[in-house]
Amino acid sequence: MSTDHSLQALKARYGDAYRWLLLLSVMVGTMASVMSSTIVNVAIPDLSQHFALGQARAQWATSSFMAAMTVSMLTTPWLLARYGYRRTYAGCMWLLLAGGVGGGFAADYGLVLLARVVEGLAAGVTQPIPAIIILRAFEPHEQGRASGLFGMGVVLAPAIGPSIGGVLVDAFGWRSIFFMVVPFCLLSLWLARRYVPTTAPGGVLAGGDGLGLDWRGLLLATASTLCLLNGLVQSQAGSAWWAGGLLGGAVLLAAVFVAWQRYLLRRASREAASGAKPLVHLPLFASRRFAMGSLVAVIYGTALFGSTYLLPVYLQMGLGLSASLVGAILLPAGLVLAVSIALVGRLADRQPAYRLVSVGLLLLALSFALMPTVGPRSPAWVLPLLVAWTVMGRIGLGFILPSLNLGAMRGLPPVDIPQGASVINFLRMLGGAAGVSVCGIVLEWRLRVHGARLGGGDGAARLAAFDETFLLLAGLCLLALVAARYMRDDTPPT
Repeated sequence: MSTDHSLQALKARYGDAYRWLLLLSVMVGTMASVMSSTIVNVAIPDLSQHFALGQARAQWATSSFMAAMTVSMLTTPWLLARYGYRRTYAGCMWLLLAGGVGGGFAADYGLVLLARVVEGLAAGVTQPIPAIIILRAFEPHEQGRASGLFGMGVVLAPAIGPSIGGVLVDAFGWRSIFFMVVPFCLLSLWLARRYVPTTAPGGVLAGGDGLGLDWRGLLLATASTLCLLNGLVQSQAGSAWWAGGLLGGAVLLAAVFVAWQRYLLRRASREAASGAKPLVHLPLFASRRFAMGSLVAVIYGTALFGSTYLLPVYLQMGLGLSASLVGAILLPAGLVLAVSIALVGRLADRQPAYRLVSVGLLLLALSFALMPTVGPRSPAWVLPLLVAWTVMGRIGLGFILPSLNLGAMRGLPPVDIPQGASVINFLRMLGGAAGVSVCGIVLEWRLRVHGARLGGGDGAARLAAFDETFLLLAGLCLLALVAARYMRDDTPPT
């Protein structure tokens, strides 16, 4: 393997500025993956009408992406050690590009779901990479600033995406949103050729120590995740026995997965390095800071991604707003989020992470709790209140996003950073994948209770169902706030 693009060679070529160029390169690809995860929400009503889908089937355009992304995150440390940064990252960008183009040309809903799964697999591997780079390439006093600048760039994609996506959906239909990732993918591939090293984490040559991927663990994690999500969908469809069996299977498979990871860990401690490494390094959870950060990540992911699905549906089907107007409402909040992340990133170098995370969770809970005050009101009040509450929630996200990963993983040994980034992102996305389904289940339940439906009927009853779902999200954020307070104390991992 040529070392012209090894980490050491690139550092020598570009000097102190190289770590920022590397961060910029992975930021563009992460922007593409984040955009692909959120922008489809604006098109769900149009997608549902085009394929004559019910609400449960339509939301699988989001849930299938989240499930694929969640599981593939666990493979990131192995892929980086085996193939290096550049091949792993570029392969993900080609896969994301193929999913975007395939989804745009899909002739039936099954192909749309396949394209979403392909995009999710690519996005899942990509998402932990920036956290690994920030914690490895930057000094501790620079990590908050790097996280803030990176986060500011990444959130611009979902901030601007729904606005542009809403206009595109109104003008050209749902297919146009799949093509939005194409220019980002092409730019990221060009940047990867220049700035992303061929080496693995730590600067060593890719190819690693010859250890294989833990396929059994990956299959167990995949099966457990799919059982969980399908069980949630079946409970929404009213199949109580089938839903209970799937949810019970998810718990059983998760227990078997943990037992298998413990077995691999014990075998590795007894024998020389051989076989497969565990997908999840369980001793990470001996750190109280990491364990509590992981719990916050699960609950926070449920609330964040559940609301990302719920809010556009609420604005369009609850309040009757057009897709382009929905994008215009979400745009100011997205821009505020980008600015707040940059500012909070600097605070993260001086303030305890748990404090910043707690402030963010409190603001996010308030934004959800105040949503019921929006309607029914006169149009002159609806838009200002919507903008105000969404801006408040995005400021809360600005406090959480650059602080949670740093707060959970600071103090981990450098060798455990790839595993830590992979695990905490996996747990956050697992909560997010479940959150989309949970919001759909609660919304359908409350609609039935109030005798309403999304497509018509009593508007006041429909809004009441949405309001109660938002209150559930507020409660979840307050629950995460309790866990965040325990991120102060830390017991080093053994």
